[in-house]
Amino acid sequence: MDKRRVSTALGRFSINPLMRALATVGLLPPMVAILETTGRRSGKLRRTPVGNGLQGDTFWLVAEHGRRSGFVLNLSANPRVRVKVGRHWRAGEAHVIPEDDPIERTRKIGLRENGAVVRALGTDLTSIRVDLDRE
Repeated sequence: MDKRRVSTALGRFSINPLMRALATVGLLPPMVAILETTGRRSGKLRRTPVGNGLQGDTFWLVAEHGRRSGFVLNLSANPRVRVKVGRHWRAGEAHVIPEDDPIERTRKIGLRENGAVVRALGTDLTSIRVDLDRE
């Protein structure tokens, strides 16, 4: 089994359901945020746990599998997204930033453990910037 399949299965069947459940009851760890996209085919809301990359009115994240990630495909089709940090949702517009260095971005976000996991499991690291609407 290749690295992408292993990391996708790990996220889909263990880590992501746990983080979504914690977010539902308000117990999301501070280093984790929830990215909400609209399904590109279904139109349904999709919630994906990501590293908390909030920096003022900008939210940064690094997609482990680049443009092959489901949430990247969704936000490419419809860039309007929401991000839940702590107990608060913020809306914004997401952009894939291919010219950004994703390894350096994981360091700038400052989540050492999350960055290490993303770098270890990732197959095509890609930076995503969400320009958040003013509150």
